[in-house]
Amino acid sequence: MLDSTMRVLIANRGEIAIRVARTCRRLGLPTVALYTDLDADAPHVRECDEAARVSSYLDIEEVVGQARRHGCWAVHPGYGFLSERPAFAAALEAAGVTLVGPSSAVMEQMGRKDAAREIAVAAGVPVVPSGVSADEMTYPVLVKAAAGGGGKGMRIVRSAEDYDEAFVSARREALSSFGDDTMLVEKYVEHGRHIEVQVLADSHGTVLHLFERDCSTQRRHQKVLEEAPAPTLTAEQRERVTSASVALAAHVGYVNAGTVEFLLDSDTGEVYFLEMNTRLQVEHPVTELVCRLDGRPLDLVEHQLRVAAGEPLSFGQDDLSLVGHAIEARVYAEDSHRGFLPQAGTASIVRWPQGQGVRVDHALEPGQVVSTSYDPMLGKVIAHGPDRESARRALVQALDDTAVLGLTTNTGFLRALVASDDFRDATIDTAWLDSAEVPAPSSDVPRSLAAWTSAMISASDSGHPFQADGFRLGSAPAPTVVELDRAVSVDRSAGTVDGTPFRQVNAADHVLDAFVDGRRVRAVVNVQPDIVEVSYRGQRHVFTPPDRLADHVDVGDGALTAPMPGTVLDVRVTEGQQVGEGDVLGVLEAMKMELAMKAPFAGTVTEVGARVGEQVVLGATLFIVSPDAEEDS
Repeated sequence: MLDSTMRVLIANRGEIAIRVARTCRRLGLPTVALYTDLDADAPHVRECDEAARVSSYLDIEEVVGQARRHGCWAVHPGYGFLSERPAFAAALEAAGVTLVGPSSAVMEQMGRKDAAREIAVAAGVPVVPSGVSADEMTYPVLVKAAAGGGGKGMRIVRSAEDYDEAFVSARREALSSFGDDTMLVEKYVEHGRHIEVQVLADSHGTVLHLFERDCSTQRRHQKVLEEAPAPTLTAEQRERVTSASVALAAHVGYVNAGTVEFLLDSDTGEVYFLEMNTRLQVEHPVTELVCRLDGRPLDLVEHQLRVAAGEPLSFGQDDLSLVGHAIEARVYAEDSHRGFLPQAGTASIVRWPQGQGVRVDHALEPGQVVSTSYDPMLGKVIAHGPDRESARRALVQALDDTAVLGLTTNTGFLRALVASDDFRDATIDTAWLDSAEVPAPSSDVPRSLAAWTSAMISASDSGHPFQADGFRLGSAPAPTVVELDRAVSVDRSAGTVDGTPFRQVNAADHVLDAFVDGRRVRAVVNVQPDIVEVSYRGQRHVFTPPDRLADHVDVGDGALTAPMPGTVLDVRVTEGQQVGEGDVLGVLEAMKMELAMKAPFAGTVTEVGARVGEQVVLGATLFIVSPDAEEDS
């Protein structure tokens, strides 16, 4: 039984650490936060009763040492970091500290995709066909890390010519993310749906399923939207995946919460086992909101803790029911409309949504610095409704009400995606986002809002005696010209912006509510010297006046600059080397993501400004390629 003497160390950071800490507090369990120097003042540290410094969240010896030093009964690993490392589980077992998760032996078996495949076959669960070499496979194939998950260490390969490059890149990413570069090669299902089943098992032989989730909306195997229940699953398919999941967990002697993942081939209807995640999932809130026990939502972390304490599950499969529908959107520090590049900066204004049926798990607040040192996820916005369409509409509104200024996030992209006909109709499969284009939102309305707010502030500013007041003898005040990315004319007297009707409804606390050309709009606006930021429908728009004194020197199309702060992983060329169009010159990493820097055209490398292991800033020139001079005819 749980009691107030059972201290829990949370071996994670960010929103999941806060989420675990809140359940512990409700249960009366004292908590210890881990932090690195970068996270000394992070929100998750303040959420806990005690705090312990480590040099890295991945240092097993330090984490276990802090658990013992603080007299902890258990360690909750969250997800990512050490959550699926058998060596970590074994170290805790040796130290007499309980892991809120499965044993090291089971984690070793099921946490590895290669071992889990063999166990699934033994349990009678169908698996994706695989091979051992490129020559044996029919393309396309999927190269993926045997350890870990989260889309790291995965590459789709469509031809034998691309195999070696993809394999090396995936292997390097796997080693960086999981400390293990063992790889699997499998058949790639072009049109599949990602279905996963939440299981929960105690140490007394009870194994239950908490129904399924659909995580098909993903980009490069990184989930973007998740929902429960799966909208396209038939009753027969649901029975097949839930029964297989329970059988697999029972076969291996699994204890605690876990997730069994499947790939549903949309063309054939076949369901294949993919892997088992031996930890809590990022998307667990959608299951908590739809899976009810005695009419109340479940708290998966609570049941994890109770199982870890040796308690039997207090309910059976027939006590659980599905109520309504829930959809989750992951908010990342990334620019979705510029190659999904990771973003860094200091959050100036942060507004998370509230309201009936809306849940937000986050760890971002105003003034917080977001670096490229950790995963770019800032939070999760989840909406629940009586059916899928009501949940979808609620999530669109919640993302409308989400505003982050100071750095760019993917919120506007998420909003457009959830509002799209494809998501509404549940036709998005796992490959959809890799080829479909979600257009960048127009800046017309945000520009009007930025200009109106700037003009309003200017009119109320009495900072100097020579300020123009717009007064004209016998006439209405002259329009105000606001310099944004271009000049915008604001006529507050006539109620127009660049001639478009504009009527302000309310303006307070950085929120502007107005009618623009007869349509009601609402946005968060922040006017600062030389920059105006607007969050409209979740998308951050930045307006700065053109620098007319700038030295407009064009470095040429052959200059490859760092599109994000990061670390140079690989440099493959030297000055004077001939390269072809598309040749990889080097590889940059940020937030555990790799970006290949490719030659824009055939030519000669005239400058190499990158060195392996070097930390580079945004915009740093890494390579310059000069086109070869055309030969005289």
